[in-house]
Order: sequence, then C-alpha cells, then structure tokens
Amino acid sequence: MGAPSTDKVRNVVLVGHGGAGKTSLAEAMLFMAGETKRLGTVDDGHSSLDYDPEEIKRQMTVSLALAPVSHKGVKINIIDTPGFADFTGDAVAGMEAAEMALFVVDAVSGPQVQTERLWEIAGEMGVARAVFINRMDKEHADFTAVMAKLEQQFGHRVGAVQIPMGAEAAFHGVIDIIRLKAYHHEADGEHMDEIPAEFMPAVNSAREKLTDLVAEADEVLMEKFLEGEALSQADLEKLLGLAIAQGIFIPVFVGSALKMQGVEDLMDEIVSFFPEPTAHGPLPTVDGGSVHISIAGSPVAFVFKTVSDPYQGHLNFVKVVSGTLVPNQDLINARTGKKERAAHLFKMTGKETIGIEAAPAGDIVVMPKLADTMTNDTLSVKGDVKIATMPIPAPQYAVAITACNKADEDKLGQGLNRILEEEPTIKVVRDAETHQTVLYALGDTQVDVVMSRLKSRFNVDTQLLDVRIPYRETIRKTAQAQGRHKKQTGGSGQFADAWLRLEPNPGGGYEFVDEIVGGRISKPFIVAVDKGVQETMQLGAIAGYPVQDVRVAVYDGSMHAVDSNEMAFRTAARIGFRAAAEKADPVILEPIAHLTITVPDRYAGDVMGDMSSRRGRVNGMEGVGTKQVIKASAPYAEVVQYALQLKSLTHGTGTYTLEIGEYAELPREMAGKIIEQAKKEHDEKAG
Repeated sequence: MGAPSTDKVRNVVLVGHGGAGKTSLAEAMLFMAGETKRLGTVDDGHSSLDYDPEEIKRQMTVSLALAPVSHKGVKINIIDTPGFADFTGDAVAGMEAAEMALFVVDAVSGPQVQTERLWEIAGEMGVARAVFINRMDKEHADFTAVMAKLEQQFGHRVGAVQIPMGAEAAFHGVIDIIRLKAYHHEADGEHMDEIPAEFMPAVNSAREKLTDLVAEADEVLMEKFLEGEALSQADLEKLLGLAIAQGIFIPVFVGSALKMQGVEDLMDEIVSFFPEPTAHGPLPTVDGGSVHISIAGSPVAFVFKTVSDPYQGHLNFVKVVSGTLVPNQDLINARTGKKERAAHLFKMTGKETIGIEAAPAGDIVVMPKLADTMTNDTLSVKGDVKIATMPIPAPQYAVAITACNKADEDKLGQGLNRILEEEPTIKVVRDAETHQTVLYALGDTQVDVVMSRLKSRFNVDTQLLDVRIPYRETIRKTAQAQGRHKKQTGGSGQFADAWLRLEPNPGGGYEFVDEIVGGRISKPFIVAVDKGVQETMQLGAIAGYPVQDVRVAVYDGSMHAVDSNEMAFRTAARIGFRAAAEKADPVILEPIAHLTITVPDRYAGDVMGDMSSRRGRVNGMEGVGTKQVIKASAPYAEVVQYALQLKSLTHGTGTYTLEIGEYAELPREMAGKIIEQAKKEHDEKAG
C-alpha cells in the first residue's frame, strides 16, 4: 500500500516520556485499521513495533518504528519513537519526517521531563503539536488535573477536542467536542451516541475555548466571530485544520489505547484536521536554499533513519520530498556522488515488509539494500539536492570500550562501524594519545544497548574502562644535564655526548635551539639529538604523558670519529632530557573543559554549586526564556561523566556541550597520585 496521492497522506510521530503508552497507541491503531490480526502489547513481548530483542528484554522502545495504516482512504504513517532520553535521536528523526508530533501523556502523571524536552525540540523544528492523554482507565487517572498541567507547562493554546466519559474503572468512552457526539468502543467496534446530559457543561466550556482559539486562524472569520456572529460547523472545521497547522491551537485527545477507547475517533480527526505533507516545508538545503514538498518535479528523498536487519541488510527509511518514487529507479546520493538503484520500495510495519509500486511526495517508505546510503543522506535524480541534516543531539557521555578477547578487536571495530551507520547520536574515536577506543553516547543505557548489540549481532564480548584523561607534562624551571651514551661490544661501538638545557616555554610549544660552536657535534648528529628529545617528550618525564611548552638547547658535547652515529645521539638525547627534566621542577598539566549548560531556571543554583564542587568556575549566565544558559570551565577529569551528573541534578531536563581547551597545572597532591599510579603500572609491565 503506497499512498494514492500527497493529499491522502498524514505523517504523525508519537513522542513523549517513556511509559506513557506510545507503542500501545500505535498498536491500537494498527489493530483497528485491520493491519494486524491481534492487539499487540509491550508487556507480553508480542508488540509488532517493539520487536528488537533489546526492546523485548527491556520492555521499552529503543528504536524508531513505522506503523502505516489506511483509514477512510488516507494513509496515516504512524512513527513510533522511544521515550527514554538516551534515544532522543530517534524521536528527532521521527519529527523530521512528520508534519505532526502527537505527544502521548499518561492520565495519572501528566507531562513529564522528556515530554517537556521534546516539546521544545518540536517547536524549534516547526512541527505542529497535539496531545493524547492515555490510560484514562488507570487508577487515579484525572483528565482535569492533566489538562491543568498541560496549560501550565505549554500555554493557553492547549485545548480539548475530546473529553472523557468517566475515569478509572468507570471510563467508558469519549465525547468529540468538534462533532458533538459521544463514542465508545466495544468488542464489535466503535459506537456513536448522543452526548449524555451530565457532560454538557464540560462540553460547552471546551467548545467555547476551542472556538476562541481557532478563530485566529482566519482574519475574515475572526472578525465575524468578534462581532458576535456564531461560526457555523463548516467554519469551525475549516478553522480547526488551519489553526492546528499554524500552531495557533494545540488539540488534546483522550482515551485508553489498551481499551481502544477514543482511538478510532482520534484516527478520524487525524484524517480530517491534521496537516498534509505540503504544510511541512520548505526543507532547508545545505547551500542555503530550500525544497518544498511537492508532487511536481523529479524524485527527491531524504533518509531520516537507517537500520541494519540481520536478514534484509541495510534498510533506509525515507521521506519522499518531491516527485514520485518507483522501484528500479536510479538516484544519486548527494553526499557520495554515487548512483544508487532502488530495486524495491517497501511499506514496513514493525519488521514486516510489503513491496509497493509507487510513493508520492510526502509519503514515507523503506528502501532496502542501497550500497552506501545512510541517515541524513539525500537521494535525487541528478544528485544536486542536499537537504540539511537533522538537529541530532550531540553525544557527550564518554566511556572507553574494548573487546574482552584481544582476537576480537577487529570484529569490535567492524561492529561499531555498522552501529554508527544506523545511530547518528553515537560517536567513536580512537584516541591516538591515550590508545583507547572512546565511545560517546547520550547516556549509559544507550551504551548498554550498544554492548548488547555487539554481542548479539557480531558475537563480540566487550567491557568498559574509565576514559584516560589526556594529561600533559611540562617544567617550571631551567635546568641542564649531560646525556652521555657509550657502548663497546667489540668492533665499532656507540658513542655520543650531548649537554642539554631545558627552559620553560609557556604557550610556545616545543622549540629546539642549536648552540653548538666549533663543530663539537656535527649537523647530522644535532638533528639526531632533536629527534631523540622529541621521542622522549612523547613518553613523558615523570608520569608517561607528553611533555609540552619546553625550549631545549644543545650547547655542548663531543663525538667519536668512528663510534658516533645517529642512534647513539638519539639515545644520548633521551638520557640528557630525562636527567635535566628531573631537575627542572616537572609538573603535570590537566585539560580544562569549557561547558555551555542549559537548564530550567529552578535548577541553575544546584548546577552552579555542583560545578564549584568539581574545581570548576562559572564564567557567566544568561536567561533565555524559562531557562538559564551557564558558561563554565572545569578540569576535564571532573566532568568526563557529566552527562549522568547533569541528568541527576536536573531530572533529565538539562543539556550541555563540552569542548576541551587549554591546559592548567594539576594540584600537587593530585599529581602525586597520578605519578604513583604511573610508576605502579610501569613496574607491573617490567615485572
């Protein structure tokens, strides 16, 4: 089933806090539309959408999934996304592909931390928003209280288009404020009734607010309304669609996904009032231009998600931006410049795929087995369109990862590369200085999922290590020493004699000065001394960390006509450098991290206090709306795991970026521990 035309497509992404029932709502829509034979549930492990072994084990969504349904001649592409903060990247990907973000909120707890965070992201991305209050059949469910919280957090433009009939065990259906009908679901399907009299006061109040808000969407009708003339039903329905697309009105639906109450009416409203794909654009391109979603023109498709299926290989989830996609079409990847043949197009429900013959602009489909295409790529006929990448959150949580078995190191690298192709919120860096493979993620749960997938997909057992801090060493005084190397083992020997002077060179890096006069050391051997010094600096003077900001002068020495050679002078340089460094008051330098931390006003004090406890300092703070942006600096060793600490301090509402800047002297007592540990490791290796 491909969409019949662009105007017969609705793209809806389900977002919100984990545990609110997003997947259950998608499963209910699939079942009611006849796409599945039974109502899948997360708790019993039979969800059509949470099919990944990690999702079944954890009973939570960790990856975006598609759930296309056909309702009243319209294809609704439902995109189910994770609600846990570590997997925010997939929620963003879903919002990139959709025109409407439907926030699923629990009827007991109301909007929670991840709801608030994703609400802001949806606003920044220009995606229209709606709310579904789920689980009205749950004990302590309270529609009025949740509505009050929604209005408090998200403003007065939030308004009910459905209200519940009853609550908790007495919940038995919903009232449609737009069409003024009551709906309840039974085993034989959806039933429509007249509104019971007891609910009319609440209905009239909700409809009055709805009318007040949506009237702003059309100047002519608003003037008519303000003059006291009643809006017709047709006027109201016209205004509602406009107001939702423009963000003037944020509709709130209510129901129970597991009981299927309110779900069919929600699908009716999606078809009638949610924005068509053409309301999304224009999409910005990397060259400063833009692309409108339109059936006109040649095909353009944007890849918003890539998954690696053990049986079908790479699967690229694409939003058709213009034209019509058909199988066996040659397209060019704007990133690689290479041709890709889309041999097949799939409609995909969870992991089940069905081939389709065409996909018009606005539709969402899956393209399998493309050679070199991944998330954020754009495919077009000429390869001359490149849509700007999604605003994926940058990973900051760092851990060092290694294979438990040395023989698996190559497999670990291959596995990480495959996972990187489908998960843009993960970054892997092989640190040449610390000799570690460092995995950057959004949090510890995401790291745990990566490790599980490395085991299940690539049969690699892994372990995590502390990230080694890239300390440096330098000197604070001027000192000099002789480096003398003499070795005689029969025949020609080795001889080199070089006197070195070391001086601090703050901010100047490494400088080598030739002060030899009278040819006491020939030019080729002076070059060898320079090489020997630089080799030694990389190995460290006191704790094995690279030495920086030192000026080294070779000012005296001698050589032998037969026994002197380059290797001898490199060895003498190492001896002389180490001897001089010991007398030059060597110190350890630590990297300083510069952080930009964004938190709600209420947590700013806690964050600043915590930063002080980490030997950090706050450099400035600026209010932006209801948030504070804090500029701070701290030793990198104190904030290498800051993602977890900030999550704890702000209950998951804080975000930050981090860059390593300058180096500063490490306090003596802390340096002593590092030197002691370095000596211990050296002795263990030697032993």
